[in-house]
Amino acid sequence: MTVRTCIPWPDKRLRTVAAPVPEITDEIRAIWEDMIETMDAMPGVGLAAPQIGVMLQLAVVDASKDRKKRIRMANPTVLEASAKMNLHEEASPNLPGVSARISRPRAVSVRYMDESGMIRRGEFVGLEATSVQHQIDHLAGRMYFDHLSKVKRDMLLRRAKKLNG
Repeated sequence: MTVRTCIPWPDKRLRTVAAPVPEITDEIRAIWEDMIETMDAMPGVGLAAPQIGVMLQLAVVDASKDRKKRIRMANPTVLEASAKMNLHEEASPNLPGVSARISRPRAVSVRYMDESGMIRRGEFVGLEATSVQHQIDHLAGRMYFDHLSKVKRDMLLRRAKKLNG
């Protein structure tokens, strides 16, 4: 297992839709393990493969307090989302030093392929739901700040540019 480097914004891969994963192989499992190591090193509650330059629809999430609820997802898709919204402070290791309060559905039902290759339906609530949605955005070439107004997004990107050169 290896901690991978997160690619810096505005790398074009962060705006590229990731390719679907046809099957779960040992190579895919190894990427997930590297992603978990990388997520823990940040530290963060989720990571999508494009963030480390791997252009596959892979994500990992662990929003548990004890860091023992590792969720490995391939090809995740939101099936249902609650009407009730939650505000969470979101950030990305691809754009360090800045964050924003983002409103997302409080709960989501997601279909994904798990580490054994089985199609699952997961129910996620609260921070876990926020992280799952955040990762799915990455897989679609979107960043959390795309949910902001143009004025707020431009301010955030200017602040990040000052901080990160």
